[in-house]
Amino acid sequence: MPLLYALRNDLGLNNPHFGCGLAQCGACTVHLEGEPIRSCVVPVSAASGKSVTTIKGLGTPEKPHALQAAYVAEGVPQCGYCINGWIMTAAAFLRKKPKANDAELREALSGLKCRCGTHVSIMRAIKRAQGAA
Repeated sequence: MPLLYALRNDLGLNNPHFGCGLAQCGACTVHLEGEPIRSCVVPVSAASGKSVTTIKGLGTPEKPHALQAAYVAEGVPQCGYCINGWIMTAAAFLRKKPKANDAELREALSGLKCRCGTHVSIMRAIKRAQGAA
């Protein structure tokens, strides 16, 4: 069984989302031991005894993660379906390379999809979060 199914069906978490089911869109992204993974293709057995963090584990409404706060400040979310992929991937990447330039960010985020076309706002929010860190 994919980790995504266990998170959503067994634990009742409404994030991450099921997108493509093929690890191509990023809607199902979570951190496994701090690394972003596509939970739709990772068997739940691969997470046994390991730390799994969803977007809700990054921050709280009272103290959001810098990326979560930046998304709100920049008015990024439209449908919100893709947010897991973008925030979880960016959070892991910026933890390793907090001063990444635009080209490095684009490379790290390549493969993520936003059907609403908010890519410019997404990049603006990530840059804002970089400045806040």
